[in-house]
Amino acid sequence: MDPLLSGEIGLTEVLIVLLKVVVSFAALMVGVMLMVWFERKLVADMQNRIGPNRAGPFGLLQTLADGIKLFFKEDLQPERSDPFVFKLAPYLSLVPAFLVFTVIPIAGNFSDGNDGVVTLLGHETLMQVANPQMGILFVLAMSSVAVYGVMLAGWSSGSKYPLLGSVRASAQMVSYEAALGLSVASVLLLAGTLTTNGIVAEQSGWRWNLWMTLLVPFVVFVIAATAELNRPPFDLVEAEQELVGGFHTEYSSIRFALFFLAEFMNTVTMSAVIVTLFLGGPEGPIPSGAPGWVQDYLLPLTYFFGKLFIFLFVFVWFRATLPRFRYDQLMDLGWKFLIPLALGWFLILTSLKVAEDQGWNPVVAVAVTAAVVVVGAVLLRSSIRAASGDDLDDVTADVAAGGES
Repeated sequence: MDPLLSGEIGLTEVLIVLLKVVVSFAALMVGVMLMVWFERKLVADMQNRIGPNRAGPFGLLQTLADGIKLFFKEDLQPERSDPFVFKLAPYLSLVPAFLVFTVIPIAGNFSDGNDGVVTLLGHETLMQVANPQMGILFVLAMSSVAVYGVMLAGWSSGSKYPLLGSVRASAQMVSYEAALGLSVASVLLLAGTLTTNGIVAEQSGWRWNLWMTLLVPFVVFVIAATAELNRPPFDLVEAEQELVGGFHTEYSSIRFALFFLAEFMNTVTMSAVIVTLFLGGPEGPIPSGAPGWVQDYLLPLTYFFGKLFIFLFVFVWFRATLPRFRYDQLMDLGWKFLIPLALGWFLILTSLKVAEDQGWNPVVAVAVTAAVVVVGAVLLRSSIRAASGDDLDDVTADVAAGGES
C-alpha cells in the first residue's frame, strides 16, 4: 500500500494524489503524441520515405495539428445507430488505457532491498498514482474492458462492416487473453505478490523475470499483448482491405480521434506493463554515493523510459515488417500454440517452485513435469491433425456431391 495513504488523510495527501494524477495524465498524453510522431517517422525511414516534416521542428507538432483538424471536423452520427452507445464507445476504449498506467511504478529506488518509496512535498509516497493489492489483476481487467469499446462501437453503428470488425475483436480478445493471463501467472508465481510495486521490488539485483522465468512467458506475453492491442500483424479488427475502416468506419471528428488516441495510448501502457513485469520497471544500477534526487528520480526515470522506448520501437518494427495474418492463422496461433505453450511452461515453473519449497530434487521434478507436458503436447497435436483430416474429408465430400449434382 502507498505509505501516503497509510495514516490520516488530510488536504496535503489529497493534493499530492491529485498532483500525481495530473502529472501522469499529462505525461501520458505527451507520450502518445510523441509515439504517433515516432511511429510515422520510423516507418517512413524503413520505407525510404521522409515522413512528417512540416508542422514544427522535425514534424513534432504534426500529431497536434491532426488533433486540431479532427476536433473541428463535422461530427456525424448514422441514422440507424444507437445514439447513447455510439457516443459512449470511444470512452470505453480510452479510459481503461489511462487507468492501467496509474498502477505502473515509473521511478523510485528499488536497489539493495529498497521498496521504491520517495519523499514528495515532505511526505513518503510511491511514484505511481495507486498501488492496489490486486494491482496486476486490475491491469488484466482493464485490458479486458477496453475491448467493449471496440465491440460496442461496431454494434451501435448500425452497419455491417463495423459489426464484423467488432465481432473479430471479441474473438481475438478471447483467443489471446488466456495466453496473456498464463504468462502473467508465471511472473506471479515467482514474485509472490499481485502489487506492481512488489513485482518490481522482487526483481531488484538484476533478478529480472525476463530470465528468471526462462524467457518463454515473456515471448508469449509480447505476442499476446500485440494481438490484444490490435496492432500489426494482428490488426484484423480494422483490416481496411476487407472491412472498409473496421469498427470505427462510421465515426468522424473527435470521436474517431478518441479511438486513434486509445490505440496509441494502449501501446504505451502495455509497453510499460511489459517493462514492469519482465524488465524490473525503473530498477537498475544506482551508485551508493549519488544524491537522493538522482537515486529516487533521475536514474530510475532514465531506466524506465529507456526500457519503454525499446518496446515502443519493437511494436513499430512489427508494423513495418510483418504481413497481416489470415484469420485462421490468428486463431491457430492463439488456441493451438500460445495457450498450450504458456500452460506447459507454467506447470514446469510450478514444479520447480514446489521442489524448491519441499526440498525435492529439482532436476527430477522438472524432468517428470516436462515429460507430462511433452505427452500432452503430442496428444494435442495428434487430435488437431485428426480434426483437420476430418474437416478436409468433409470438404472433399461436399465438393464431390456438388459435382455430381
